[in-house]
Amino acid sequence: MNGDDDRLRDSLTRQVRRLREARPAGLLGLLVTGGTAGLLLAVPLVAGAYLGRWLDEQSAGYSVRWTVNLILLGLAVGVGNVVWFFRTHGK
Repeated sequence: MNGDDDRLRDSLTRQVRRLREARPAGLLGLLVTGGTAGLLLAVPLVAGAYLGRWLDEQSAGYSVRWTVNLILLGLAVGVGNVVWFFRTHGK
């Protein structure tokens, strides 16, 4: 039983290593990386804008306080996402 466990562990380790090292090459790789970084930046930014707009509509009077603050928070989260992505997936 122990030998089967060792073989399974070795096989999984090799597969995980191959998956981590696999990268699309050339123009396709650049497009995939750029598209992923763009989404990592844009999604928190847009989510913050929509949530802030909704919160501002719930309060009485005209205010953009929540919108501006959550856009800035979304920008900070998005930049953090991009930095994390390139640190963990960069060459």
